[in-house]
Parts: sequence; structure tokens; C-alpha cells
Amino acid sequence: MGAAALDIAIYEEVEADRSATAQAFAVVLLSSIAGGIGASGLTGGAVNVAFLSMVALLAWIAWALVTYTIGVHLLPEPQTRADVGELMRTIGFASTPGLLRVLGFMTPVAKPVFVLTALWMLVAMIVAVRQALDYKSTARAVAVCIVGWVLAVAFAAAFGLLFAPGLH
Repeated sequence: MGAAALDIAIYEEVEADRSATAQAFAVVLLSSIAGGIGASGLTGGAVNVAFLSMVALLAWIAWALVTYTIGVHLLPEPQTRADVGELMRTIGFASTPGLLRVLGFMTPVAKPVFVLTALWMLVAMIVAVRQALDYKSTARAVAVCIVGWVLAVAFAAAFGLLFAPGLH
């Protein structure tokens, strides 16, 4: 709940706690499954839930890796020191709002649910990146996350177009 509430102390705690890696992965996995279930409200059928869950998971992985590369190697601040585990744990917990995507299975609310949760996850990711990479500038964290987000969405769209089973 603290991660979804954008509590900076929670992100600092998760960054330092190596034992939270499995929990962060569980949040990402459950958020991806929720996205797959919820997306059935957008596609009009539950047949593709597994595929849509996989796309959500792969998009998160792409977003995380691009964000790490940009944040640590291309746009670091002088005090930026982070390893992959620290960043993955914090941004894993930033996926907490994605659990609400499961509500998208109700077709009339699917689009608003996905828009709101995507924006909420983006804001949580910004907080997570700012804390994990020890940025003093929120604007830098915003830039890193938005570039990563755009690239991850492009990846997910391309993957979906190339490999999607027939959507009903």
C-alpha cells in the first residue's frame, strides 16, 4: 500500500532490502496477470488473457531495463549509484497500482481503468527511480521514466502486432 501511496520511505526501504526482490517480482507478476485479465474487457474476450499477461510482463521488463540503462548510464547525476537489483526492487513495487487493471474485465470501465492505472504506475515509477538512483532532480526522473515508458509501449505494441493470436 505504501508503494501505491507513493511513500518515499517505502521506496528507500525496498531499495536497501535485498530480501524484497521476490516480493517485488510477485507484484510485477500479479500486476501483469491483472493486466491480462483486465485487457479482456478491451479485447472483448478472455481467450487471450495468457497472451496479454505475457505482453504486460514483457513490456514491464523492457521498461525496467531501458529505464536502468538510461538512468544509470545515459542520464546519471554525480551521486547516482545503483545496481540492477536496487532499481528492479523499487520499480517492481511501483507496479502496485497495476493490480487494479483487473477491473478492466468490466468492459464499460476498461479504458478508464487502464488510463488511470498507467498514469498512476508512471508516477510511482518516477518516485521509485528518483529514490533508487538518488536523483536530486525529479525532472530527470520524469525524463528517464517517460523515455523508458514510450520505448516499452512501442515494444509491447510491436510484440502484440507480431505475435498476437486472433483477438475476438
